[in-house]
Amino acid sequence: MSEWKKICLVTDIPVLGARRVARERGIDVAVFRNADDQVFALLDRCPHKGGPLSQGIVFGTSVACPLHNWTIGLADGCAQGADEGCTPKFACKVEAGQVLLDPIELATLALDLVPPRAGPCASTGALGDETFDVQAPQTA
Repeated sequence: MSEWKKICLVTDIPVLGARRVARERGIDVAVFRNADDQVFALLDRCPHKGGPLSQGIVFGTSVACPLHNWTIGLADGCAQGADEGCTPKFACKVEAGQVLLDPIELATLALDLVPPRAGPCASTGALGDETFDVQAPQTA
């Protein structure tokens, strides 16, 4: 494997929480820490509707997506239970209290996925322009 990139200290990640790692290109990576101080890294995007997994609730070796409560396994990035789909996982290790990620994976993995658009920035183009596009809110 390649040289590893130092990301942060394990103690910089809240217990049962996450820290986001920005990349030059592509969606951020979420680095999670569970109650046993195990560390995992996944693309910060739920396979269901693209929710930010870094804002989810960590329990055991899983995270609950903050949008629709899908349970995603931290070890493999796959939805659990009746749900289907996976988010890319990143190689991660801890040495001397430092969290390390593979820089080649950071630079190349899952660059084709687009982040979800929501909120006031969801519109593109200009009013009256044929390129104007608004993402309509979902209805129940």
